[in-house]
Amino acid sequence: MGRLSSRAAGRKAAGSSPSATNETSDTASAKPDQPRPGHSFPKSARLLKTTEFKRIYDHGKKVSGPFFMAICAVNPGSPLARIGFTVPRRLGNSVIRNRIRRRMREAVRLELHHLPAGRDLVFHPRNSVLQAPFPELRREVERVFRVCGTW
Repeated sequence: MGRLSSRAAGRKAAGSSPSATNETSDTASAKPDQPRPGHSFPKSARLLKTTEFKRIYDHGKKVSGPFFMAICAVNPGSPLARIGFTVPRRLGNSVIRNRIRRRMREAVRLELHHLPAGRDLVFHPRNSVLQAPFPELRREVERVFRVCGTW
């Protein structure tokens, strides 16, 4: 009469079990608006508006590499270096494009301190970003930041 299917019983048992530890995790205690120690990539350092992207495409200089093309422009009025990403649809569906964007964003976040203030950059990744080893991707991002910093 009162029998539950194994599926429903599994859900109930999993939901009612005590946690493995009584300690809170680092991710649960961190507030989203406070940066973690180390490097950060705040929203103020991102290019988000179409007009900003167009200005960089029109007035910037191109730097090409095996994993992406970057377009760098000087923005003397900005106290920060700002970064944008354009991932074309031809690279794949939304899952693949978002994975490319996340990999690029992480590589940029770790190397952002190499880029001087007042520079705006747009990264246009190639399909090889997905197969690239992450240390190589970081080195390529750092190289582009050094090149853009000298202009």
